[in-house]
Amino acid sequence: MNAVEFRDVCLTLGGRAVLAGVSLEIAAREFVGVLGPNGAGKTTLMRAILGLVPPSRGAIRVLGRPAARGNPAVGYMPQIRATVASPRLSGWDFVAAALNGHRLGLPIPGEAGRVEVDRALDLVGARELAGRPLTEISGGERQRLLLAQALIGRPRLLLLDEPLISLDPRHQRGVVALAKSLQAELGIAVLFSAHEINPLLGALDRVLYLGRGQAALGGVDEVITGPVLSRLYGSEIDVVRLKGRIFVMSGGQDVERDEHRHDAPVPGARRRGEAGHA
Repeated sequence: MNAVEFRDVCLTLGGRAVLAGVSLEIAAREFVGVLGPNGAGKTTLMRAILGLVPPSRGAIRVLGRPAARGNPAVGYMPQIRATVASPRLSGWDFVAAALNGHRLGLPIPGEAGRVEVDRALDLVGARELAGRPLTEISGGERQRLLLAQALIGRPRLLLLDEPLISLDPRHQRGVVALAKSLQAELGIAVLFSAHEINPLLGALDRVLYLGRGQAALGGVDEVITGPVLSRLYGSEIDVVRLKGRIFVMSGGQDVERDEHRHDAPVPGARRRGEAGHA
């Protein structure tokens, strides 16, 4: 069974075609990087997998079933955003909020819920953050807590939406290595969106590159080429490989590194495929 299948999918956002007639398959237990220029639809694609953006044409299947809101088998880590942080809200409380299907508030879980939260914290190596106030937790540490939230419910598909934003290279490497280890340890599929490919090199099974309503899915050496990216960007692109890094160039500029604006955030985003990702 594939983790994700798109069949001739068209997605429209604000009257603009984000994807136009895209078909693709993501295998179970596969680690796929999702890349593309600003506005290419990385977040919209994840919202569609969550059942929050219905296709205007075509069909989306997730783990063998039509994409639908509230799928407990799909874990979602949204782009980092401001959160309620009071001295009373600990790292443990923050992760436990996912037990109620949302990321804010202070639920009082039963014993099974407490075990689930402790397990998620252990999986991401964040048990030491459990008792610390959220106000004293750094951005990199908060990313681990958000990832722990996404693991509540033991999903088989993990959607990570730009988790490297605002992190320095050391913390970026840590997040990628953690996601890769979770894929291997838990046997899950991971879709990991980013604005450039280099932090993901070494972790990827394949890459999904979006642009101008189109998509290219394949190995890094198949997709990250001048002809493929020129088609997706709609302008001449050169790909330079140097000392183990890849540079996507246009007019002498590294277009991936220069693009730091991102798809529109998910208002009221919650941890899983539950209503509230409007």
